[in-house]
Amino acid sequence: MKYYLIVGEASGDLHASHLMAALQREDPQAEFRFFGGDLMAAVGGTRVKHYKDLAYMGFIPVLLHLRTIFAAMKQCKDDITAWHPDVVILVDYPGFNLKIAKHVHAHTDIPVYYYISPKIWAWKEYRIKNIRRDVDELFSILPFEVDFFERKHGYPIHYVGNPTVDEVEAFKASYAGTFDEFVASNGLEDKPIVALLAGSRKQEIKDNLPDMIRAASSVAGDCQLVVAGAPGIEADYYRLYAGNAPVKVLFGQTYPLLSHATAALVTSGTATLEAALFRVPQAVCYHTPLPKLIAFLKRHVLKVPYISLVNLIAGKEVVRELVADTMTVEQMRGELQRLLHDPKRKNELRDGYDEMARRLGEPGAPMRAARQMVGLLQKAHS
Repeated sequence: MKYYLIVGEASGDLHASHLMAALQREDPQAEFRFFGGDLMAAVGGTRVKHYKDLAYMGFIPVLLHLRTIFAAMKQCKDDITAWHPDVVILVDYPGFNLKIAKHVHAHTDIPVYYYISPKIWAWKEYRIKNIRRDVDELFSILPFEVDFFERKHGYPIHYVGNPTVDEVEAFKASYAGTFDEFVASNGLEDKPIVALLAGSRKQEIKDNLPDMIRAASSVAGDCQLVVAGAPGIEADYYRLYAGNAPVKVLFGQTYPLLSHATAALVTSGTATLEAALFRVPQAVCYHTPLPKLIAFLKRHVLKVPYISLVNLIAGKEVVRELVADTMTVEQMRGELQRLLHDPKRKNELRDGYDEMARRLGEPGAPMRAARQMVGLLQKAHS
């Protein structure tokens, strides 16, 4: 069968590549065409456009690149119509993908599947109307979404597990590096590591990294600060915001870094989930402009009580969230000291991480999703 996939960022490229590999195992005749990245291209098929050409974040960058985005959207719609796949599989990236779903539903008979559902439980809940109308099957990777979609909105979905569990477990099974080997191979010191994960986009790094470094510098005598470099971000960009601070930036080594880190400051996103699965004591730190206004909106507009996946999945505050008006150097510094030196805090985090992992379930998310997708398509064609 023919599968058309659309992703808009690095994490989508990673998850979609694993889904494609699983689809190949379930359907040896699978053909792929996609808007995606290098990891998807390595699996096979035809890449129509790289996601980096679409990865704009924030109102101003999107506004400045509207012509490019609209042109890509038209290209995508026309390409789907011309190739006429057996299914269109959307991966996260709702601003773009929901518009594609609307077009496909209105102008073709091609079913639309959504893998890694839009986070409408946090904001833009009205989008449930678009999903109900334009998406035939939704495959969720977050267990609490079952309550939101099925019980609150009466829209049945498939919870397949979380692919990050697969990625972390696969790494742990294959990695045998020791702390001494890790520091030696990367020119680090023989001191405990505080990992800094400041986001995957330039704006996030610009906003979060300087304060993270200022806060963590208070422990630089006893620990070493190591930044996890994001894919596609140049080393010079990190140096621009790190200045002369005693930090090392490592690229392509986030999982080895987390496996050896003693504590971490993490910007919200999948990285918080990854740090938890590696059992790294962490604080979630997310800068926003106009912090007092954002804090007010967070209390009165955001539909969920937390911003980190760890807390949302566990259903309680496991990791400390320092966001908007609470993200200050002083607050981060204090929490980092607790993460490093307070045994009670470490035990609380360990227990919370265990509960989060239990709720996520066992590895196998891409294969479960692929098996269900192929089964549904075969049933429709029979």
